Amino acid sequence: MSSELQTQVRDFILENYLFTDDTSVLGLDESLLDRGIVDSTGMLEIIMFIEDELGVQVADEEMIPENLDSVNRIAAFVARKK
Repeated sequence: MSSELQTQVRDFILENYLFTDDTSVLGLDESLLDRGIVDSTGMLEIIMFIEDELGVQVADEEMIPENLDSVNRIAAFVARKK
């Protein structure tokens, strides 16, 4: 998995949901849902980010926590799709 992808995803989440650039506040494997970082609306924004900024289409059946619930899961999902 690309560390560049991880960085892009983490930076997006830090800037848009945690309003910081301090990477220590978000572990790569921490659940975005369990920690309350994103809700269903936030998840839709992350999906739009994946599609618009990372160039990967997310099908309805792929909108599951296994693909989208942590920085590492999102980065791995995008890497598989590219």
